[in-house]
Amino acid sequence: MSKTLASLIIALVISVGAHADDQLHTRPRYTLHIGDVIDLNFRLTPEYNQSVTIQPDGYASLNIAGNVYLEGLTVDQAHDLIVQKDSARLNAPELNLILSNFQRPYVVVGGEVVSPGRIDLHDNMTAMQAIVMAGGFKISGRDTRIVVFRHINGDMGEVHEINLHNMQKTSDLERDMVLQPGDMLLVPANRLEHFARFMHAGVFNYSFYPQGFF
Repeated sequence: MSKTLASLIIALVISVGAHADDQLHTRPRYTLHIGDVIDLNFRLTPEYNQSVTIQPDGYASLNIAGNVYLEGLTVDQAHDLIVQKDSARLNAPELNLILSNFQRPYVVVGGEVVSPGRIDLHDNMTAMQAIVMAGGFKISGRDTRIVVFRHINGDMGEVHEINLHNMQKTSDLERDMVLQPGDMLLVPANRLEHFARFMHAGVFNYSFYPQGFF
Protein backbone atom coordinates (compact mmCIF):
# COMPACT_ATOMS: atom_id res chain seq x y z
CA MET A 1 0.00 0.00 0.00
CA SER A 2 1.42 3.38 -0.97
CA LYS A 3 2.09 6.05 1.62
CA THR A 4 -0.38 8.37 -0.12
CA LEU A 5 -3.21 5.82 0.05
CA ALA A 6 -2.40 5.02 3.67
CA SER A 7 -2.47 8.70 4.53
CA LEU A 8 -5.88 9.11 2.87
CA ILE A 9 -7.33 6.14 4.81
CA ILE A 10 -6.01 7.50 8.12
CA ALA A 11 -7.44 10.94 7.36
CA LEU A 12 -10.82 9.40 6.49
CA VAL A 13 -10.90 7.37 9.70
CA ILE A 14 -10.06 10.45 11.77
CA SER A 15 -12.73 12.49 9.99
CA VAL A 16 -15.43 9.84 10.47
CA GLY A 17 -14.44 9.37 14.11
CA ALA A 18 -14.60 13.10 14.78
CA HIS A 19 -18.03 13.34 13.10
CA ALA A 20 -19.33 10.41 15.16
CA ASP A 21 -17.96 12.01 18.34
CA ASP A 22 -19.69 15.30 17.46
CA GLN A 23 -23.00 13.46 16.96
CA LEU A 24 -22.56 11.59 20.23
CA HIS A 25 -22.07 14.82 22.18
CA THR A 26 -24.68 16.91 20.37
CA ARG A 27 -27.67 17.67 22.56
CA PRO A 28 -31.02 18.96 21.37
CA ARG A 29 -31.53 22.68 21.93
CA TYR A 30 -33.59 23.69 24.94
CA THR A 31 -37.23 24.41 24.13
CA LEU A 32 -39.43 26.79 26.10
CA HIS A 33 -41.80 25.37 28.68
CA ILE A 34 -44.71 26.63 30.74
CA GLY A 35 -43.40 28.79 33.59
CA ASP A 36 -40.22 29.84 31.79
CA VAL A 37 -39.38 33.55 32.00
CA ILE A 38 -37.96 35.42 29.02
CA ASP A 39 -36.63 38.98 28.82
CA LEU A 40 -37.30 41.04 25.69
CA ASN A 41 -34.89 43.93 25.16
CA PHE A 42 -35.38 46.20 22.14
CA ARG A 43 -32.25 48.21 21.29
CA LEU A 44 -34.04 50.98 19.42
CA THR A 45 -37.33 51.02 21.34
CA PRO A 46 -36.54 50.24 24.99
CA GLU A 47 -40.00 51.41 26.05
CA TYR A 48 -41.26 48.02 24.85
CA ASN A 49 -38.81 46.03 26.98
CA GLN A 50 -40.45 43.48 29.25
CA SER A 51 -40.00 40.30 31.25
CA VAL A 52 -42.74 37.78 30.59
CA THR A 53 -43.69 34.32 31.86
CA ILE A 54 -45.02 31.62 29.55
CA GLN A 55 -48.56 30.92 30.73
CA PRO A 56 -50.13 27.50 31.45
CA ASP A 57 -51.66 27.46 27.94
CA GLY A 58 -48.23 27.99 26.32
CA TYR A 59 -48.83 31.62 25.33
CA ALA A 60 -46.91 34.72 26.37
CA SER A 61 -48.56 38.13 26.54
CA LEU A 62 -46.25 40.56 24.71
CA ASN A 63 -46.43 44.35 24.63
CA ILE A 64 -46.40 44.65 20.84
CA ALA A 65 -47.43 41.30 19.34
CA GLY A 66 -50.07 40.42 21.92
CA ASN A 67 -50.56 36.75 22.81
CA VAL A 68 -47.98 34.55 21.07
CA TYR A 69 -47.66 30.78 21.45
CA LEU A 70 -44.06 30.06 22.46
CA GLU A 71 -44.12 26.69 24.24
CA GLY A 72 -41.99 24.13 22.44
CA LEU A 73 -39.88 26.68 20.54
CA THR A 74 -36.15 27.17 20.98
CA VAL A 75 -35.01 30.63 22.07
CA ASP A 76 -33.86 31.38 18.51
CA GLN A 77 -37.19 30.28 17.06
CA ALA A 78 -39.08 32.38 19.60
CA HIS A 79 -36.87 35.37 18.75
CA ASP A 80 -37.57 35.06 15.03
CA LEU A 81 -41.32 34.61 15.57
CA ILE A 82 -41.56 37.67 17.84
CA VAL A 83 -39.53 39.80 15.44
CA GLN A 84 -41.78 38.68 12.59
CA LYS A 85 -44.93 39.65 14.47
CA ASP A 86 -43.48 42.91 15.85
CA SER A 87 -42.44 43.96 12.34
CA ALA A 88 -46.09 44.69 11.61
CA ARG A 89 -45.79 47.70 13.95
CA LEU A 90 -42.06 48.40 14.20
CA ASN A 91 -39.57 49.08 11.43
CA ALA A 92 -36.82 46.41 11.53
CA PRO A 93 -37.00 45.75 15.30
CA GLU A 94 -33.72 44.74 16.93
CA LEU A 95 -34.57 42.28 19.69
CA ASN A 96 -32.33 40.62 22.24
CA LEU A 97 -34.25 37.68 23.72
CA ILE A 98 -32.89 36.13 26.92
CA LEU A 99 -34.09 33.07 28.82
CA SER A 100 -33.79 34.46 32.34
CA ASN A 101 -35.45 31.68 34.31
CA PHE A 102 -36.63 28.21 33.41
CA GLN A 103 -38.48 25.29 34.91
CA ARG A 104 -36.25 22.29 35.52
CA PRO A 105 -37.69 19.16 33.91
CA TYR A 106 -39.26 16.82 36.43
CA VAL A 107 -41.42 13.75 36.86
CA VAL A 108 -43.95 13.01 39.58
CA VAL A 109 -43.86 9.79 41.59
CA GLY A 110 -46.93 8.94 43.65
CA GLY A 111 -48.65 6.07 45.36
CA GLU A 112 -46.91 3.47 47.51
CA VAL A 113 -43.43 5.01 47.73
CA VAL A 114 -41.67 6.38 50.79
CA SER A 115 -41.44 10.02 49.64
CA PRO A 116 -43.96 10.80 46.87
CA GLY A 117 -43.62 14.05 44.96
CA ARG A 118 -41.63 15.75 42.22
CA ILE A 119 -38.28 14.35 41.15
CA ASP A 120 -35.82 16.36 39.05
CA LEU A 121 -35.39 14.57 35.74
CA HIS A 122 -31.83 13.77 34.70
CA ASP A 123 -30.58 12.45 31.38
CA ASN A 124 -31.94 8.99 30.55
CA MET A 125 -33.57 8.58 33.96
CA THR A 126 -35.69 5.43 34.13
CA ALA A 127 -38.81 4.60 36.09
CA MET A 128 -36.85 2.47 38.57
CA GLN A 129 -34.34 5.26 39.18
CA ALA A 130 -37.14 7.74 39.84
CA ILE A 131 -38.78 5.36 42.31
CA VAL A 132 -35.46 4.88 44.11
CA MET A 133 -35.07 8.67 44.35
CA ALA A 134 -38.58 8.78 45.84
CA GLY A 135 -37.38 6.50 48.66
CA GLY A 136 -38.24 3.18 47.07
CA PHE A 137 -41.28 0.96 47.32
CA LYS A 138 -43.33 0.66 50.47
CA ILE A 139 -44.12 -2.86 51.64
CA SER A 140 -47.67 -2.24 50.46
CA GLY A 141 -46.53 -1.24 46.95
CA ARG A 142 -47.10 -3.45 43.93
CA ASP A 143 -43.90 -3.46 41.85
CA THR A 144 -45.25 -5.72 39.12
CA ARG A 145 -47.60 -3.14 37.55
CA ILE A 146 -46.16 0.37 37.76
CA VAL A 147 -48.37 2.83 35.91
CA VAL A 148 -46.74 5.62 33.86
CA PHE A 149 -48.95 8.43 32.57
CA ARG A 150 -47.48 10.43 29.69
CA HIS A 151 -49.13 13.57 28.31
CA ILE A 152 -49.88 13.49 24.59
CA ASN A 153 -51.63 16.82 24.01
CA GLY A 154 -54.01 19.03 25.91
CA ASP A 155 -55.38 17.11 28.86
CA MET A 156 -55.06 13.66 27.29
CA GLY A 157 -52.31 11.16 27.98
CA GLU A 158 -51.21 7.61 27.34
CA VAL A 159 -50.94 5.02 30.10
CA HIS A 160 -48.12 2.46 30.21
CA GLU A 161 -47.80 -0.43 32.66
CA ILE A 162 -44.36 -1.81 33.46
CA ASN A 163 -43.13 -4.65 35.65
CA LEU A 164 -40.18 -3.71 37.88
CA HIS A 165 -40.27 -6.78 40.11
CA ASN A 166 -37.00 -8.51 40.98
CA MET A 167 -34.69 -6.43 38.76
CA GLN A 168 -31.44 -8.33 39.28
CA LYS A 169 -30.00 -9.23 35.87
CA THR A 170 -28.91 -7.05 32.96
CA SER A 171 -31.65 -8.54 30.81
CA ASP A 172 -34.22 -7.34 33.35
CA LEU A 173 -33.37 -3.72 32.49
CA GLU A 174 -35.33 -4.10 29.26
CA ARG A 175 -38.49 -4.00 31.37
CA ASP A 176 -37.60 -0.54 32.66
CA MET A 177 -38.71 2.65 30.88
CA VAL A 178 -36.83 5.86 30.09
CA LEU A 179 -38.86 8.82 31.34
CA GLN A 180 -39.74 12.11 29.70
CA PRO A 181 -40.41 15.51 31.32
CA GLY A 182 -43.85 15.62 32.91
CA ASP A 183 -44.28 11.85 33.21
CA MET A 184 -46.32 10.71 36.21
CA LEU A 185 -45.56 7.39 37.89
CA LEU A 186 -48.04 5.66 40.14
CA VAL A 187 -46.96 2.78 42.35
CA PRO A 188 -50.29 1.15 43.24
CA ALA A 189 -51.20 -0.77 46.35
CA ASN A 190 -51.43 -4.52 46.03
CA ARG A 191 -55.02 -4.14 44.82
CA LEU A 192 -54.87 -2.31 41.50
CA GLU A 193 -57.75 -0.62 39.75
CA HIS A 194 -57.96 -0.78 35.97
CA PHE A 195 -56.46 2.03 33.89
CA ALA A 196 -57.47 2.59 30.28
CA ARG A 197 -54.68 3.08 27.76
CA PHE A 198 -55.71 6.70 27.12
CA MET A 199 -57.04 8.87 29.94
CA HIS A 200 -57.74 12.48 30.86
CA ALA A 201 -54.97 13.95 33.01
CA GLY A 202 -57.47 15.03 35.67
CA VAL A 203 -58.72 11.48 36.13
CA PHE A 204 -55.18 10.17 36.53
CA ASN A 205 -54.28 13.00 38.92
CA TYR A 206 -57.08 11.80 41.19
CA SER A 207 -55.22 8.50 41.63
CA PHE A 208 -52.34 10.45 43.16
CA TYR A 209 -54.40 12.72 45.40
CA PRO A 210 -57.91 11.36 45.92
CA GLN A 211 -58.67 14.24 48.30
CA GLY A 212 -57.97 16.84 45.62
CA PHE A 213 -55.99 17.50 42.48
CA PHE A 214 -52.47 18.92 42.69
